Amino acid sequence: MKKLCLLFISFFFLPALLPAQSTPEVAANIKTNKKIMDGFMDLRFGMFIHWGPVTLRGTEIGWSRGNEVPVEEYDNLYKEFDPVLFDADKWVKTAKDAGMKYLTITAKHHDGFCLWPTAFTEHNIMHSQYKKDIVGELAKACKKQGIRFCIYFTVLDWYDPNYPNHLPGQKEIDPKADMNKFVNTTMKGELKELITRYHPYMLWFDGDWEKPWTQEYAVEMYNYLKSLDPDVIINNRLGKGDHTEMTSTSVGDYATPEQKIGALNMKDPWETCMTICQQWSWKPNDTMKSLKECIQTLAKTSGGNGNLLFNVGPMLDGRMEERQILRLKEMGDWLKIYGESIYNAKGGPYTPNDTFGTTRIGNKMFIHVFSDKLRSLRLPRLTGVKFLQAHFIGGAKVSYTQEANGDVLISLPAQLPDENDSVIEFDLNSNAENIPVITMNKN
Repeated sequence: MKKLCLLFISFFFLPALLPAQSTPEVAANIKTNKKIMDGFMDLRFGMFIHWGPVTLRGTEIGWSRGNEVPVEEYDNLYKEFDPVLFDADKWVKTAKDAGMKYLTITAKHHDGFCLWPTAFTEHNIMHSQYKKDIVGELAKACKKQGIRFCIYFTVLDWYDPNYPNHLPGQKEIDPKADMNKFVNTTMKGELKELITRYHPYMLWFDGDWEKPWTQEYAVEMYNYLKSLDPDVIINNRLGKGDHTEMTSTSVGDYATPEQKIGALNMKDPWETCMTICQQWSWKPNDTMKSLKECIQTLAKTSGGNGNLLFNVGPMLDGRMEERQILRLKEMGDWLKIYGESIYNAKGGPYTPNDTFGTTRIGNKMFIHVFSDKLRSLRLPRLTGVKFLQAHFIGGAKVSYTQEANGDVLISLPAQLPDENDSVIEFDLNSNAENIPVITMNKN
């Protein structure tokens, strides 16, 4: 009886004695190397494109399925989809004229529609009235114009019968679905097509939050993708958890805050994704951001050491709205003057706020002045740093005083060179990239 009791106690408490199961992680030796990631972060500015048959209704891609648009109607929109005015070269030229260095297309969103001729579902562009490979044409146009080509791909698919959820926010799991088959046949098959045919520079994943997609699937998929292309960059939405920052369990190479500018981070790469209007896909008469907001969003993102992936939503006939093209061109015109303070430059050392932000490269520090009503600007002291001379980029010298406590007081003219963001270039006596971060108030 005594032995039986001991056996029972041992069995009962066995789980507590066993080591806790660790969260699956990606092996360090297959992660994208630092040189490739540094090259990606030097680009600073990219175009995001959300587009598909949903433009026929002007509602949000994926999320309006079963909400604003009935499921059966939504799922059959592709039969009407015929974007006869789509021109890949024009899209890519729009990105290039905006000063963007990479382009990311929603090859497959949560509604399951594929913009390339895949063998794994008939729900693709070749079964629409258009019958042309959108992804392929964009890949060729990007290569021709020197823009890095990237692909958005979601890990969920509300259309596919093997994916267990079929509606946004659905709680019930479809008992007939086969998640393993979906992941190992459909998802891997589609991703292999995309990588081997179009050779994307980066894969932008989404949809990691639903329960059927697990951390185990994420790690397995990252390993699989790296077996196909060791150099492809992968964002952190392949894995579970908070995508706004990188953690020890993140599956992917960089963080992806959405519709907000990320915090200054000199350690981990990150990219803010944001819309030029309000909705990701095209919406008639959608409110568009002012030029000031667009430029300052880019400058604040760069000042925080991040990239900006700026979204446009082309219309149902394949054209981008002229007003969006013009707004992007205005950003490109600004970058022609001030681009040296954005591309290849590091963020900091001051955290960006609503008054100013800073970027730096070598012995130069750039001050982005956001308010055209300022007449002076005080920079808190930087230990061991001497300010040698200053001028507006492409313009006049700037007067300043380095005070006894080390603070720098900058005198600003009554009329600043640029009402959206005037940039002052400072020469320093040492490498600005080595200066520790200085935290600033928001205003």
